[in-house]
Amino acid sequence: MKILNTTNAPAAIGPYSQAVVCNGLLFASGQIPIDPATGAIKGVTISEQAEQVMKNISAILEEADTSFEKVVKTTCFLSDMEDFATFNEIYGNAFISKPARSCVAVKELPKNVLCEVEVIASLE
Repeated sequence: MKILNTTNAPAAIGPYSQAVVCNGLLFASGQIPIDPATGAIKGVTISEQAEQVMKNISAILEEADTSFEKVVKTTCFLSDMEDFATFNEIYGNAFISKPARSCVAVKELPKNVLCEVEVIASLE
């Protein structure tokens, strides 16, 4: 098992890793719309926040030498299902390979953000 860390994505804000590599798979922790350069939440709309989440995921995938095309599973969390259509459009632009996905509404997300996404990707 190898712990992955990149300064191009937000540092973990608790006792966990940005991502772990194990048996040819990358398991990335949920990404929220934190700007890694400032540590601040980026954006106030679902569009702005979802775009930053995709940038953070991209940085982690890049650090692991993999890509959006090799993501096999995502779990998406939304604080409001009214944001689903807008979130889905941004998500679809990033995940063109259409990995398996779960998307759920939750009462609240860390730092009161609007969305969070975690991924599992192949390294092969």
